[in-house]
Amino acid sequence: MNTQPESDLTSPRLPRTMFHGSLNYEQQKKRAKELLKAVKNDDQKALDKIERYHPRASKITADINNSTLADCQLCIARENGFASWQKLKAHCDQLRIKQARIRSGHAPNLDDANTLHIRCGSDIKHSLNIAGFTGEFHEFSDPFCQGPIPKGNTATLRKKRSEFISSSYGIPLNEVTANQAISYDKLDQLWNYDRVVLWFEHDSYDQLILAFLLDHLSSLISRPRLELICIDSVPGIPDFVGLGQLAPELLIWLWENQRTPITDDQLLLGERIWNALKQETPDKLETIIAEGTPVLPLMKNALKRHLKELPSPHNGLGLTHELTLRILADKGPVKGKNLFSILMKEYEPLPYLGDLMYWYELGQIMKCKIPLIQYETTQVPQPWPERLISITDTGKRLLSGALDYQDLTSSSRWVGGIKVT
Repeated sequence: MNTQPESDLTSPRLPRTMFHGSLNYEQQKKRAKELLKAVKNDDQKALDKIERYHPRASKITADINNSTLADCQLCIARENGFASWQKLKAHCDQLRIKQARIRSGHAPNLDDANTLHIRCGSDIKHSLNIAGFTGEFHEFSDPFCQGPIPKGNTATLRKKRSEFISSSYGIPLNEVTANQAISYDKLDQLWNYDRVVLWFEHDSYDQLILAFLLDHLSSLISRPRLELICIDSVPGIPDFVGLGQLAPELLIWLWENQRTPITDDQLLLGERIWNALKQETPDKLETIIAEGTPVLPLMKNALKRHLKELPSPHNGLGLTHELTLRILADKGPVKGKNLFSILMKEYEPLPYLGDLMYWYELGQIMKCKIPLIQYETTQVPQPWPERLISITDTGKRLLSGALDYQDLTSSSRWVGGIKVT
């Protein structure tokens, strides 16, 4: 499901929420009645909603006394991503039936024991179990959106990635290596399953891992049945962020409505993208972006976001560092946890970072020869989420373009196969 324009890499209009997507029909009816009352009271926010979602908005706003409940129901339906109120009601009815089956322990037969579900995290593992899925779950979560993606064989990749994850996230190397062995080795055992299903969303964390997996699957001589659930939106969720936010019944809905076979064209494009990600320059990725990725519609935006981590011509900053400094300049000193939350909910156009990953980014900013940000000093050392962080005058000058980040740091970093020095 791809509802957003491919070129849309702007920050959200409003702070994102983490609604689970399980729409309640009675609640939506109440919202429609409240909207009608507000319209008749000439409430500007209500009129703005009519203007945005109703095809005959000008007629309604010209004579608000003639607005009807049906008009407001249509606006509520379209706000939730449905073409009509009837379709919203049908969706709510489906979810209600699924909820009842889950609560009763009589969930419908979905997959089977010979199915392997692959996800780039463990965020839906428990919900899949609750929903009644019986297949095996495998987490493959190497964050290719950060750190080097070297050329060479899988052994070289695993070694370089393990070293990066250990040094950047503060995890013992032997622990990382053991986890990577489990993660990667499973991919050589797919012939044990009749069906493999990939569950992915639209951000660069997910999409780069998806490219790797498609490249791997394309190299297999014998393949199980391959299927893909890959989404950037879910009806009823105005600001979908990720699969982990969804209620179990929504995972069933995705299984029934968004699961498609993986095609040879998708495998070939995944192979091409993975090869481009390993290059020392962005040329091949830029070519893919320019040509478009219609067989993997969510990939284009993710690759564009990935390349936004390269130095900006304005001040040499990657987008994550730029947004971090912008938040501190806009909102003043904030705690680390709030800084991360504001970035994900209000500033980041395509959220993809976890907390450890963001701490690594803050550490990169702290390596500047002249500090760009500073922590409040306390007698008792605080973990980074509790530290108060503020921007320095140098950080403000850098934001304005008066300085270049590349002149202020001696450390190097990687954007895929591209080394930024």
